[in-house]
Amino acid sequence: MNEEKLLELENVVQSYHSGRRTFVAVQDINLTVQAGEFVALLGPSGCGKSTLLRIITGLQRPTSGKVLYRNQPLHGVNSHATIVFQTFALFPWLSVLDNVEIALKARGVPASLCTPRALDLLDRVGLDGFESAYPRELSGGMRQKVGFARAMAVEPELLCLDEPFSALDVLSAESLRNDLIELWTSGSIPIKAILMVTHNIEEAVLMAGRIVVMDKEPGRIVADIPNPLPYPRQRKAIAFTQLVDRVYGLLAGQTQPEHVEMGTAPGEPGQTRSLPPIAINDLAGLLEHMAITATPHVDIYQLASDLGLDSDHLLRLLDAVELLGFATILQGDVTLTPLGETFVEASILGRKDIFATRIRRLPIFRWVFALLRATAQHHLGWNVVKAALELEFPPAEAARQLDTLVDWGRYGEVLAYDDRNELLALEPEADRVGVHTA
Repeated sequence: MNEEKLLELENVVQSYHSGRRTFVAVQDINLTVQAGEFVALLGPSGCGKSTLLRIITGLQRPTSGKVLYRNQPLHGVNSHATIVFQTFALFPWLSVLDNVEIALKARGVPASLCTPRALDLLDRVGLDGFESAYPRELSGGMRQKVGFARAMAVEPELLCLDEPFSALDVLSAESLRNDLIELWTSGSIPIKAILMVTHNIEEAVLMAGRIVVMDKEPGRIVADIPNPLPYPRQRKAIAFTQLVDRVYGLLAGQTQPEHVEMGTAPGEPGQTRSLPPIAINDLAGLLEHMAITATPHVDIYQLASDLGLDSDHLLRLLDAVELLGFATILQGDVTLTPLGETFVEASILGRKDIFATRIRRLPIFRWVFALLRATAQHHLGWNVVKAALELEFPPAEAARQLDTLVDWGRYGEVLAYDDRNELLALEPEADRVGVHTA
């Protein structure tokens, strides 16, 4: 590998204030990118991957720490880097050629050079013949190719990709991944390094030469894994599946003692555990699938393959079943607990009772119950509860947490929500265990 150091982050922290609280998006990030590297920043939603990309490209200043490019402190926009976002961000009134040329004109490239360079890049990404087309005439994958061509037109040293395939259908995404790998490995694009943000584990293993694994609350690097697999990589190869499995194990972690898993209630000392935003039907489907497997332990990577789930979605589901005590996780394997088996075997109403019993134990539910009991009618406005949650979570996350509280509480028949009046209420049976019979 070329030892020419392009980028270096030293103890980077990004925090921001909301009301009286300070929230940490990323903490103590140390990262180096060398020329010749394709690095994937991999982690669950909310771990600060995109925040880091904005810091690296100079679109955002970190709260503390150093950002160095070629050993020089970065001030303002990084002129040596460009970024491709998950949305295509093309100008719909401009042709394909004009969309690429505009990046060159913005950098002051002489008009006589703009068109030849733009045509050359469109040819390299496979869009020769579509120069006069408009974005509305192109498929999603072709529009993203225009985005790649525009980003590369200014010949950046560092190409940054922010979930570049997530807005595409499965087939288009796979085709574009393969095209980018071909361009990178053949040296057909004027790029010295690629830094890609993704939450898709297989995508990272398929494309990157190095995988930097992040976790959240707060966002931090938990592993930096070299990927020596030769291109083109085969998804069914043993070495490929082993590496994917290893990364799943890192992100899923392992089940901790119950008091650690559940965390503390808002306002109490310690870490308030956020609820993973998942649908109850998805949770039940996961547990049912696990119950019919022939082995006591299910490999997480195998689960993802069998169920066809995005890795981020699967990890949220595993987070939920672990939090509720329905399964345990150890070394990349997940195992149903006796309670999880009981849930699967129970009737529809029996499942609701089990679920209600479990969520009553969660500190964040106990907290919202206490808020509601303290009012005369046992109800509060949505915005009142959201404002209270904002003392513990950033505003957007507080809204997601309240959505999940309502969804889970309705299923367990412990919370009610009046959408017309935006009122959250305590169900009369909220304190009872075993309201239904299994």
